[in-house]
Amino acid sequence: MTSLPERAGRRCHHAIQPLHSAVYFSPALGRELAPYGIDDWHATYFAMRAAPLGAVGAGAVTATFYTFSHAVVARYVPEVWDSASPETVLAARLRAVDATLRGLLGDEAVASPEMAEAARLALRAAEACTRPGRPLYAANADLPVPPVAEAPHLALWHAATLLREHRGDAHIAVLQEAELGPLEAQVSDTAGGRGISPGWALRTRGYNEQDWAAAQKRLAERGLLDGEGRITEEGTALRERLEEETDRLDRAPYAHLGEEGVVRLTELGKGFTRAAVAAGAYPDGLFGKD
Repeated sequence: MTSLPERAGRRCHHAIQPLHSAVYFSPALGRELAPYGIDDWHATYFAMRAAPLGAVGAGAVTATFYTFSHAVVARYVPEVWDSASPETVLAARLRAVDATLRGLLGDEAVASPEMAEAARLALRAAEACTRPGRPLYAANADLPVPPVAEAPHLALWHAATLLREHRGDAHIAVLQEAELGPLEAQVSDTAGGRGISPGWALRTRGYNEQDWAAAQKRLAERGLLDGEGRITEEGTALRERLEEETDRLDRAPYAHLGEEGVVRLTELGKGFTRAAVAAGAYPDGLFGKD
């Protein structure tokens, strides 16, 4: 493996991760799963992201997704598998990815040489990902890889998924080491201007305003937030340490790709991501502080 500039892997991750997550908000996913009776956002999200794990119960989803309350997960899992098997969901999500990326980027872009180049680079990086201790990555790594020659956009999405879950699994370990539970992690993240907005978190993660205020109080007692819910210098420093430790645990794929490859994948990913965002990939109010 080779050395990389500081945060190069993180920048590359941020450049291609939005291409993975855009499908969660795509009408195409709903259209694909609605015929099976899966028409609620939570049910759709849980089914699509958990399907590589198999027909798991609520406990496995709560553990691996981390930021959702167990109560909201248990409302939909494992019942969702009575509507559609994981294999059915996996086929539907790939069709939804195809429709989503074509709709956001256009048929020409998804079949372009640049898309194929990005897919090859991302897949090369993913060669150095490791399974132990990374359940969501490992489950996705067992899935077939879409052929770059026939469907480069699907190959890129698959690789982006591998890289996203590989980093995410590592980040959960880092959060637990710092004793930041699911809600504390989200509250401190949004207070620091990162991640999804508080309103979106409350609407989707299964918590209420009282839960949020209680988490703020716990963080304030640790000196990570002030009395107004704003992040402190100590809180900012902790969040950056968490990202740096996640960078360390997620270093292997980008070191394997090498500096030149990381720079090129970041460049290509940014271009596709900007186009997707401009085309309306994400709903209003998803990011920011509300």
